[in-house]
Amino acid sequence: MSADRMRTGRVRLVDASGSPLRGHRVTVEQTAHAFGFGNIGFDFVEWIGNAPGVAGSRDIEFFGGALPPNPDQLAEDWLELFNTATLPFYWRGYEPVRGRTDRDRLRRTAEWFQAHGVTVKGHPLLWHTLAPTWLLELDDAQVEEAIRDRITTLVTDFAGVVDLWDAINEAVILPVFTAEDNAVTRLAQRKGRAWMVALAFEVAREANPDARLVLNDFDLSPDYERLIAECLDAGVQIDALGLQTHMHQGYRGEDHVWSILERFARFDLPLQLTETTLLSGDLMPPEIVDLNDYVVDSWPSTPDGEARQADELVRHYRTVVGHPATESLTYWGITDHGAWLGAPAGLVRADGSRKPGYEALRALVREEWWLGATPHVADDDGVVEITGFAGTYRLTTGPTEVEVELGAQAPTMTEITASP
Repeated sequence: MSADRMRTGRVRLVDASGSPLRGHRVTVEQTAHAFGFGNIGFDFVEWIGNAPGVAGSRDIEFFGGALPPNPDQLAEDWLELFNTATLPFYWRGYEPVRGRTDRDRLRRTAEWFQAHGVTVKGHPLLWHTLAPTWLLELDDAQVEEAIRDRITTLVTDFAGVVDLWDAINEAVILPVFTAEDNAVTRLAQRKGRAWMVALAFEVAREANPDARLVLNDFDLSPDYERLIAECLDAGVQIDALGLQTHMHQGYRGEDHVWSILERFARFDLPLQLTETTLLSGDLMPPEIVDLNDYVVDSWPSTPDGEARQADELVRHYRTVVGHPATESLTYWGITDHGAWLGAPAGLVRADGSRKPGYEALRALVREEWWLGATPHVADDDGVVEITGFAGTYRLTTGPTEVEVELGAQAPTMTEITASP
């Protein structure tokens, strides 16, 4: 991990009268990372989101994953590594019939993650793909009104639980998207990309001024850079830039990934690696342009592929976390069960067993980049100096337990009253 992720904080221990507790012993232990180590939470909507006693009972189409085997173990594996969950709000699945939504299940799932200390991200507020078919029956003015209503309702209803959103997804291709007819593309052809981006951001911002809003795209070409510049010049308030790195055709390499980060860092906005995949089986042929066009009957994980995936995961995470502009990296799926495109991209096999890639990532996130319980001794001024990766730390001294933050805005000195 880059030295840019390291922080130092100083804590002064004093007794009830304010005198320093020199030589006092303290145990310091990290409890959370500031960096966003993310994964999708799609697999848990069927399990957590359904009301008690009605698992699997639903009467609307849902795009978000199927109930995995042994979900309790999968949840334990998920929470061991990740602190940020992306949940699916694809419009066609969320509201297949106008006015009938999947709100309750998504709300329960989001609250479950929140209760476990996980930041929840909604994906996405606006996207041409998986737009509901009922939108096609509306004229452009009505489509715009429906978009405004959806964004306002979602951001308002989930405020306090989901305050991080991909405001609009894949806007670069939006006006020229031809895979299926959809009313969002139709509107974009009249209004333009930047107008659509502004619409999504401004409506969401008005509905929840405290929300953080991300512009997300798979197209990392200069076209995306031009769109970002155009939106910023127009006054659109973008909180972070989302960069997708699905690598079904092979790892792009450290130099390539670093060059992407450098290009987008010039906008002086936090970067989120929003969708990352690395395979543990055969790679998709390089001639495939649209990944969705590749269809196979079986796509197994293999021993050689799993070893390759573990190595590439470590290299990719070191590169991304090592760049000072990045604030999060979201891996797109913890399990092969129900994985996107049926690819062996998970960190856990379909039967629930961990792949070498899981263990390799755990060795980074929970060992190399983590401070376990470590004894410290206060100096003559009662000061304990803590150095570790940006995040939250628990200090324990006798019956006293406190948490302190090591981060960019952390105070240089925190004073704690402890028992001598």
